[in-house]
Amino acid sequence: MNAAERLLPRPRRITELDGEFVLDEATRILSDASTAGPGALLQAVLRASTGLPLGDATGAGDRVIALSVDPSMADEAYLLSVTPGGVRIVGGSASGVGNGMQSFLQLLPPQVYRRATVHGMRWAAPACEVADEPAFWWRGVMLDVARHFLPLHDVLRFVDLMAMHRLNVLHLHLTDDQGWRVQILRYPRLTEVGAWRRESQVGYGVDAPGDGRPHGGYYTQDDLRELVAYAAARGITVVPEIESPGHVQAAIAAYPELGVTDTQLEVGTRWGIIPNVLNAEEGTVEFFTNVLDEVLDVFPSEFIGVGGDECVKDQWRADPRTQERMRELGVATEDELQSWFIRRLDAHLTARGRRLFGWDEILEGGLASGATVASWRGSTGAVAAARAGHDVVLCPDETVYLNYRQSEHPDEPIPLVVVITVRDVYEFDPVPAGLTEAEREHVLGGQANLWTEYIDSPRTLDYFAFPRLCALAEALWTAGEREYDAFAARLDAHLARLDALGVEYRHADGPLPWQTRPGIPGRIDTRAARAATVAALTANIAP
Repeated sequence: MNAAERLLPRPRRITELDGEFVLDEATRILSDASTAGPGALLQAVLRASTGLPLGDATGAGDRVIALSVDPSMADEAYLLSVTPGGVRIVGGSASGVGNGMQSFLQLLPPQVYRRATVHGMRWAAPACEVADEPAFWWRGVMLDVARHFLPLHDVLRFVDLMAMHRLNVLHLHLTDDQGWRVQILRYPRLTEVGAWRRESQVGYGVDAPGDGRPHGGYYTQDDLRELVAYAAARGITVVPEIESPGHVQAAIAAYPELGVTDTQLEVGTRWGIIPNVLNAEEGTVEFFTNVLDEVLDVFPSEFIGVGGDECVKDQWRADPRTQERMRELGVATEDELQSWFIRRLDAHLTARGRRLFGWDEILEGGLASGATVASWRGSTGAVAAARAGHDVVLCPDETVYLNYRQSEHPDEPIPLVVVITVRDVYEFDPVPAGLTEAEREHVLGGQANLWTEYIDSPRTLDYFAFPRLCALAEALWTAGEREYDAFAARLDAHLARLDALGVEYRHADGPLPWQTRPGIPGRIDTRAARAATVAALTANIAP
C-alpha cells in the first residue's frame, strides 16, 4: 500500500518516493520549544506501541524525526518528508506540526495505535513528500454531555480521536433541560441540584417510559481546565455552550426565581422541546452574565455558545409580568424579547473580548451585532447571516446530525428521523449555494452534531460517531473535487486503526447484536417530510 492509499483525510499534494523509513533503536526525535508539545505526543505514541526508546536527538549518527515551525506557512499547514534517512515535519504552528504528525502515524502500520508494545512488527513508512493544509478553519464536532453525562476520561479519549482525524473544534454542550454539567462557584445549586435527574426517558414519544434510574454528573472547573489544556496540546479548541433562554429547566430547578411561573420544577426527565424558559428580569440576565464570567475564566476560546434554539414562547405570551416587561423594554414581539436577551449576552461577551455563538434561531427577532450563527435547520440561517455580514458554521441536521439513523436496517438502535450514511456525510459541503464571494468568506466551516438523548454510553457514542466522523474529517479538510470510491478504499484501511484504538464503530453491514436496542421505538421521517418541516421552521428567517 502506497502513501496516498493510507492517508485520511486526503492531502492536497503527495509525491511518492522510492524506499521507506524504518523505525529502529537509532531513531531519535528532534524538536525545540515551538514543537515540544507535538514532539512529546509523538514520542508517547511511538514508545508505547514500538517499545523503542525514541529519545531526543543528540548526535550525528541519529536517524532523526525532525519537527519544526515555519511561521511563513498557514497555521495548520504542514510539510511532511519521509525518506530512508529520516523524517521531517514542518508546520505553520505547533498545530500544523501536529497535523503532520498525525499523517506520519498513518503511514506506519495500524498497530502503532496500540497502547502496549507490539512485538514482531516492522515499523516502516513509505517514502513520500506531503504538502497539505485544511480547506476550512472550523472543523468541528458538537458533543452533548447534558442529556447523558460523559465522564472526563471518555471526553479526553474523544479528543484524541478528533485529533487523529484533524478535527479542531470541540463544541461542548454543557447545559440543557435534563442536566447542568459545569461547576459555577457563585451558584452551587446549579450542580448540587441541576446536575442530577431522577430518571431518563427510554425511547421516543409521549408514551415512552422512564427507566427509574437516577442519572447525573458534572465537571469541576479544574476538570474543564484539564480538558482545555489537553485539547489545546492536540490543536483543538473547546467551545463551551451554556443554553438560554430556552433549554434551561435544570437551571430553573436549581434557582426557581429564574423561571416565568411560580412552579417548583424538577430537572427534566423527558426528551423533546420543553416549554419552561427564563424570565426577562434584569436579575436573570445578571445571573447568566455571572455564569458566563466563570465560563470565560475556564475556556479561552474566542467563541462562546449561548444556545438560543427552540425557545418556546408560550409562557411569555401568557404571563402578565412578561408582557409588562416587554412594554418596559419597548419590544413588540416575543421573538424580539428573545433577541433582546441574546443581545445582552452578546454585549457582555464582546466587552470581555469574546464572540457569541448561537443556533440559527437567534436570527429571529434580529441578530446580535457580534453573533456567529450555527445553521442547523438547513442552510437558510447560514445564508441569511452571511448576507448580513455575520460568520456562520454549517451543521444541517439532514446531513451531519450523527444521532440520526444510519440505514433503513430494522435493527438500527432507536432509529431517528432520516437516514444519514457515511456517503451522505462525505458529500457535505459547508458553503451554501448562492453566496457571493464576499459572503462565502463568512463561512468558517462546518461541524457534526451528536445529541445524546439516546446515546447513553461511550460504546453507543462510538457507534453513532464512527465511521461517519471519518467522512466529515475529509469533507472539511479537503479542497476541490472528491471521489467517494477512493475515500471508501482508504476508509477500509483506516478502520484497522480504529480497531487498534478500541473504537466500536458501526460496521458497513449493520449493527452488531450488542449495538441494537430491541423494542425501543424511535421516530422515522422521510427526507421530503423533514425538508417541509425545516422550511416551515425557517420561513421567518429566510433571506
